[in-house]
Amino acid sequence: MKALAAALALAAVLLAPAAAVAQSCPQTSLAAVEAEVMCPVCGTPLGLAAEAPQAERQRALIQRLVERCRSKEEIKDVLVGQYGPSVLALPEPEGFNLGAYVVPALALLLAAGGLAVAARRWRRRGAGPAAAASGPPPDPAADERLDADLRRYEL
Repeated sequence: MKALAAALALAAVLLAPAAAVAQSCPQTSLAAVEAEVMCPVCGTPLGLAAEAPQAERQRALIQRLVERCRSKEEIKDVLVGQYGPSVLALPEPEGFNLGAYVVPALALLLAAGGLAVAARRWRRRGAGPAAAASGPPPDPAADERLDADLRRYEL
């Protein structure tokens, strides 16, 4: 019993530094980074890139950096340094690349505004009885002709 307790105490002492290192190590994985970077040769996301030699080298580099407890941002910085900014699947939201985020948002707002204006005009044009009543007053002669025609066809 004492031997078991001593073995457990020894294991706890030996595993404590490993647990502390594991807690300080950023939690990322190859798959998490693959989703956010591109293969510089084929131009597709690395997670979808075929078994191309360049994609395999890039995956191996990412895996080595993950094993060295690098964060996702640190890994992406290394990849940008090695392959250039086109390796990122999403551009950095600064400078000219900011347009990749701003232009679609503005287009969506303009489309929504255009639809609202078109719907308002459509509703005004097809307002129903109120629109018909706002037309010119009925012609008394036309009313008399209509009444005569109706009397002629009555049974």
